[in-house]
Amino acid sequence: MIFELDDDILAFPHPELPLLDTAGDMVAVGGDLSVDRLLLAYDNGYFPWYAFRYKDIQWFCPRERFVIFPDELHVSHSMRTLMKKQIYHVTFNTAFDQVIRGCSTVDGRLHEEGAWLGDEIIEAYTRLHELGRAQSVEVWRGDILVGGLYGVKSGSGFVGESMFSFEPNTSKLALIALARRMKEHGGSLIDCQIYTPHLESLGARYISYKEYITALHGQGAYHTWKEKPLLT
Repeated sequence: MIFELDDDILAFPHPELPLLDTAGDMVAVGGDLSVDRLLLAYDNGYFPWYAFRYKDIQWFCPRERFVIFPDELHVSHSMRTLMKKQIYHVTFNTAFDQVIRGCSTVDGRLHEEGAWLGDEIIEAYTRLHELGRAQSVEVWRGDILVGGLYGVKSGSGFVGESMFSFEPNTSKLALIALARRMKEHGGSLIDCQIYTPHLESLGARYISYKEYITALHGQGAYHTWKEKPLLT
């Protein structure tokens, strides 16, 4: 069963409800991309996929989360060599608009069937950025943006939304820089959302939804959520 969200009520079904056993990772459809709904979603482990050509907002909440713990980050010899060459430099949160638009357009993504990073998503996450909740990592060669990523802060974690490279390995550089910065500042995890061999090579692994919520918000957070199948 997939839940249809009410446009006027901020609520999501608990992802472990028995009714959702056959629903896969998509647990709800509908609603909107308002700041309040997006923050409610991310703080409870949901994220949207909006196929803008079809005006279809789908909400996903994987029961097994594919994440990177900053202190488990694996940096390959080839990446260490690239970093030592100091061809690139990394900044944080200085060019959010350029990054999200780079993620939208790189490799012709915007023209793909089911493309999701269109104007409405860009506007929604720009609003989150203005509140300090959506953030970006930028990789530069001189004054040219060549790679980066953006995502959403939730609790002590960071939910990665998208990344791009205009030059080889620059998105990896952004992710490595993010993980190292989070380790320095006590960040708990980076949510990769979906599995890729590229992310696994950097140390990403699966954890349960319970472990995920606890890592984001501390002990007891999962049980508080579990007692309220619908958030309001």
